[in-house]
Amino acid sequence: MPPTNGKPPRFTKDLSDPVTVPAAAIERATEIMRGGRLFRYGEFKGGISEVAALEREFADYLGVSYAVAMNSCGSTMFAALKCLDVMPGDPVLVNAFTLAPVPGAIEHAGGQSVFVQCNEDYCVDLEDLEHKAISSGARVFLMSHMRGHLADMQAVRALCSRHNIRLIEDCAHTLGASWAGQASGTFGEVGCFSLQTFKHINAGEGGILTTNSEDIAARAILYSGSYMLYAQNGTPPAEPVFERYKYTTPNCSLRMNELVAALARPQIGLLQQRAELWRERYHWLEESLAQIPQVSLPRRPPEEQHVPSSIQFSLPGLDGTAIAEVLARCKADGVDIKWFGRETPVAFTSTWKHWRYVKVEQALPETEKMLGGLCDMRIPLSLTQEDCQVIVAVLADAITEVAKA
Repeated sequence: MPPTNGKPPRFTKDLSDPVTVPAAAIERATEIMRGGRLFRYGEFKGGISEVAALEREFADYLGVSYAVAMNSCGSTMFAALKCLDVMPGDPVLVNAFTLAPVPGAIEHAGGQSVFVQCNEDYCVDLEDLEHKAISSGARVFLMSHMRGHLADMQAVRALCSRHNIRLIEDCAHTLGASWAGQASGTFGEVGCFSLQTFKHINAGEGGILTTNSEDIAARAILYSGSYMLYAQNGTPPAEPVFERYKYTTPNCSLRMNELVAALARPQIGLLQQRAELWRERYHWLEESLAQIPQVSLPRRPPEEQHVPSSIQFSLPGLDGTAIAEVLARCKADGVDIKWFGRETPVAFTSTWKHWRYVKVEQALPETEKMLGGLCDMRIPLSLTQEDCQVIVAVLADAITEVAKA
């Protein structure tokens, strides 16, 4: 356990501090506001919209053919499910360890969430995935790379291929990450990315759907609310592709606006630098946390190149009462750690047990056990190595004090 030399100092930084928005993005957003053209579609003389430029630049960054910018990552997941023809009542496989917008997108599309167990490394359990793929009759797997933890993506893709399962990747936490050198979001037919404040690009809110399928791209553009101005998208398929769908695809008003795109565009070039900074801070925390006997950390396979904007660890030897007391002591000393094992949902940490709109009862003992001890903490880029040591010392002290009581 890290030495504390008595009571550690109180931690004074805010763990919810987001990445800053570059000056160039603020200036461009201000320029757009002065001009009044906030809507992504219209008549643009002598240029293209910010949203179209973002779509082209994001597709180039990821190395895919098509990108469709929308108002949230949840919207991209909903549109992806519709583009893969999920119909009312259809079962959709989804990680049991995920956040509420993911089963929310399934519900929005009319599907029925079928939760797949997750293991002690916080990734999807491949054995349970195979079982559910066979038993559920699902044709789609909406795979959430929850909190940036990547499963064996080659194995997942092979399993989906064996069972004719179509794969959508929720990459809200894995923008810039990869598995065995292949970018997250390019293993499935669709990748869904987030530009929310606490993600890798901070545009407040926003999402981008990516694909190499011209049919999915055309349908997603139409679903997003293109009217008949779909050619203004930054990566539009050819006109005959739209002809196949434009009379049968509803406008769901999901499109991104110009301000969000203006804030996001300059941050694409910062992703690699941010990834390196996040990995550095993650490893500072990981090395110190590993010295606390009561703390369990996930295994990170060598194939995984993650971009950890948060860190997760488990307290498997402590019961719920003890964990609640440990985290209360940490919060009193300035370290705000979330816990997925609470009986009632708090802030962002609701779990599959709280989503009562999912009508089919499901038993997930492995996942329930894992979530019972799972702690979650944001990693702001403002953290120094000394900050990380203070954070871990606060946690270690809290565990020691609760053990004494």
